[in-house]
Amino acid sequence: MHATDTLANERTYLAYIRTALAFIAFGFVIARFSLFAREFASLVHGAGRVTGTSTSFGTAMALFGIFIALLGAWRYSATQRALEAGRVVSLSPLAGYGISTFVVAVGAIVAIALFFY
Repeated sequence: MHATDTLANERTYLAYIRTALAFIAFGFVIARFSLFAREFASLVHGAGRVTGTSTSFGTAMALFGIFIALLGAWRYSATQRALEAGRVVSLSPLAGYGISTFVVAVGAIVAIALFFY
């Protein structure tokens, strides 16, 4: 095991944590946007239409951020054990496709919501 391998594993772990924090923060912003939209609607129209879509979606984003943090911790640990044993492990293609599909779905939902807002 080389020091560069361990350092690369740590950088990857930090990237997972940074991504998890971004999802959590993004979820918070989306959930709080619904409060802003309701207040704005009540000012403009006199009555706010109450929907839980933004709050639910924001909460789901924050929960996905927690999942990413846990996945990053698990991947860091598994990769470190493999490096110490002289093996190389990679992320399963199914996990990669699943996470990418989720991110694409989030982007599509946000784009559609912004288009119709």
